[in-house]
Amino acid sequence: MAFFKPTKILDFKFEKQSTTWSREEIKQLDLFSPNNFKRVEKITFKFKYIFEDDKGKKSELMTTGWEIGALFWNCKKNNCELACKKVKEKYFDDFAHKKDLHFFLGTTKEHHNVSKNPFIIIGTFHPNRNSKEK
Repeated sequence: MAFFKPTKILDFKFEKQSTTWSREEIKQLDLFSPNNFKRVEKITFKFKYIFEDDKGKKSELMTTGWEIGALFWNCKKNNCELACKKVKEKYFDDFAHKKDLHFFLGTTKEHHNVSKNPFIIIGTFHPNRNSKEK
């Protein structure tokens, strides 16, 4: 796990993904779920930040976590596209531009030993900006 502050947030995007759980995802879910726990419907979009670090290197990382999932489900009703726009409003327009955004980074078992960059954003920390920065 790591804590990271991007220098510049360039964009936030959402992409359609599979609506069914893969075997690997089911194994990970079952690891923490008791037998009588009902598996939730999968979020049908991936959310990603595009940002630069202090050396100007551009990166794109998927962001996950219960907060972004809960926001998506609370906004979804019957319109996934509108829910994605609401998520972008909160995570890009608010957190990235009005707050002091930091990322909590973690890895997934699937990418840990094989990917050049195995990290994903597992949460955000977004306090109000220092009044001197406004």
